[in-house]
Amino acid sequence: MTIAEAAPVTDEIAAAPRRRIPVWLAVLAASIPMFMASLDNLIMTNALPVIHRDLGATVEQLQWFVNAYTLSFATFILMAVALGDRFGRRTVFAIGIAIFTLASIAAGFSTDPGQLIAARAIQGIGGAALMPLSLTLLAGSVPGRLRPLAIGIWGGVAGLGVALGPLIGGAVVQGWNWQAIFWINVPVGIISIPLVLIALPNSFGAKVRADLVGLALVGLGVLGVVFGIVRGNDAGWSSAQVLAGLVGGGILILAFIWWESRATAPLLPLGLFRDRSFSIANIVGFGFSFGMFGAVFILIQFLQVVQGSTPLEAAVQTTPWTMAPMIVAPLAGLVAGRVGTRVLIASGLALQSIALFWLASTMSATVSYSVMVWPFIIAGVGMGLVFSPSSTAVLATMTDKDHAKASGTNSTLREIGVALGVAVLTAVFTGAGGQLTPTGYVDAAVKAVFVGAAVLAATTLVSFALPAGRLARRAR
Repeated sequence: MTIAEAAPVTDEIAAAPRRRIPVWLAVLAASIPMFMASLDNLIMTNALPVIHRDLGATVEQLQWFVNAYTLSFATFILMAVALGDRFGRRTVFAIGIAIFTLASIAAGFSTDPGQLIAARAIQGIGGAALMPLSLTLLAGSVPGRLRPLAIGIWGGVAGLGVALGPLIGGAVVQGWNWQAIFWINVPVGIISIPLVLIALPNSFGAKVRADLVGLALVGLGVLGVVFGIVRGNDAGWSSAQVLAGLVGGGILILAFIWWESRATAPLLPLGLFRDRSFSIANIVGFGFSFGMFGAVFILIQFLQVVQGSTPLEAAVQTTPWTMAPMIVAPLAGLVAGRVGTRVLIASGLALQSIALFWLASTMSATVSYSVMVWPFIIAGVGMGLVFSPSSTAVLATMTDKDHAKASGTNSTLREIGVALGVAVLTAVFTGAGGQLTPTGYVDAAVKAVFVGAAVLAATTLVSFALPAGRLARRAR
């Protein structure tokens, strides 16, 4: 997640009265919970082969360990922003930390796949409150002259959480057990709640009626589509449950769009999509998450299931991929204003597509790491070129009052892209006869990664519809 994906700084926040709080304390209070949630994005993926062996989880259940979190996270982001405006951002932020922590405890105690899936879904609800509100609270807690520094530190911590997720997950799983990836959240949550209540002011926004109908329609709609895709190969694509999920989910999504066009306080203002930069940037964010994170789900398990790497070894092997954005993303953000976002985003997507085609064409049970490391690096550089510029493109022509909704929409569509990417690429994997065994994995994985590469190539073409040249001054 990048800085622009969280609720942004607004004039209302800047003008809000502030207590005299040490800047370092405000940064700490806002960043620690957000680091915890960022860490959870990839820490789970590296533990999947171990959980598969320990709990006897199926391929379908492995998907839901990831998608239960992703879908609830995506569904509740915009609602968390609205509830924070109405009941107090610090209040909702603290509640989100408590929910995330309690759900982590439940996940750590899970003894069967169903319990873990349920705990992950509740974790996602808590995470949805942490991500969009942490930056807003930080911006309202520090003086204007120090705000860029504070936000820069916050962004570095967010990136560090994503980058260290696989490493910490691999080390914890290998040195202790898979349950420990959830237990490490507990002391962080216990420390964070009183810190937040002491260090951050409780700011408010516009108190509008919560769009519960929109929340239910989009949540159930996306869940239905993902459920249909996940169950397709096992139950049969023409089975009643699969058709009910796909057709019913599609109808609910269309109903959501209809409802949002008529609601007085919509969860998602459809008028935002009249802006070309906003619309194309969101398509790019969806396609990027679909192709890249769907492929990550397949590739990290390849390193462990086929090549016999331990969780820590697999994490170290993918470090060039996960760490490269830490270096490239800030540089891309610096030059985006001069060269425009289109050239950076298109280049980044093209590099990721090339990297996945490279990996798919060379993947075998005996492929050496020296062959894989170069596409890992290329993919990481490509991710770094997309992160900051795509978030900038989302907000490029938005007015200040639309920033929170625009950023929340972008985060939501990216998370839905992750869920659908994992579901579709795994459906390709299982449909091609893939199994979680050293001899039954490679051929099917190749087909799945090729699909991810093709989606990224198509998204590259779409990105050329972004406005060209330097960024215009934002509307006020």
